[in-house]
Amino acid sequence: MHMNSAPHLLTEDRPEYERILDDALRHAHERPDLAAVGEQLNPVQLRTMAMAATALITATAATEYEHYVKAREELRATAAGTDQDAARGTGAADPDQLGAGIGAVVTVLAPVLAGTAAVIFLLVGYILKMLSPPPSFAGTMVGAGWFFAALTAAAILIAAIGLLITALRNGSTSLAADDPGEELPEDVARAREAWRHALLERGILPFLRDALADPGAAPAARTPYPSANRIPKIGYSRPDFSSPDDGPAAAPRPTFTSPDFSSPDFGGPEHEMD
Repeated sequence: MHMNSAPHLLTEDRPEYERILDDALRHAHERPDLAAVGEQLNPVQLRTMAMAATALITATAATEYEHYVKAREELRATAAGTDQDAARGTGAADPDQLGAGIGAVVTVLAPVLAGTAAVIFLLVGYILKMLSPPPSFAGTMVGAGWFFAALTAAAILIAAIGLLITALRNGSTSLAADDPGEELPEDVARAREAWRHALLERGILPFLRDALADPGAAPAARTPYPSANRIPKIGYSRPDFSSPDDGPAAAPRPTFTSPDFSSPDFGGPEHEMD
């Protein structure tokens, strides 16, 4: 990522920018310089203006943001390398993972197989009992059918309990992962905190103060940051298609007469000249 001229706020950091902005607007009345919030511009208007000027505001903390992004990328690269080394160094499957996989297969297949066996034994047993006289093993098949039916109910109950425990475990893990501040290394956490502080003190708060001081100005005009270079307007004037002056009166144009195509006077021999 190149940040030589103006930083580009990554998509994953945009929610953090919005949280800092919302927190500043929420506690605006605690700051004397922002006590005018709500008189001419309400928090919703200020937030809309600040979101429109995101690039200008984040440019004030470009150095801190670049340092934070580099530290985070180094952390991710290190973690990815560690995972790849662990995958290459592990030749056999983890026994715990293998056991969990077998348990999941058994939990899914046990109710299906037991239920199928219960239906078959009960159906065949009751059909045999309808014969006259019924075979001696008809009662045994009916009893086996009811046994598999009870086994099916127990397997379904065990599977439901297992799914509930798994859901609770995954929920607690996701809640712990939602707080990134507890898991970040010290250098990355310091870089992020430095970026947050610089973004708030040098970007968001000055923008809000200028907006309250001059509510009628445009957001870009009220942002006096060095990186907020205005783009000059380029105008194009239409070419002058007016006719040039005719100058002095033109001389009369010459006229042309048609040539005389009358036939020459050809006389006969009697008209020969003497």
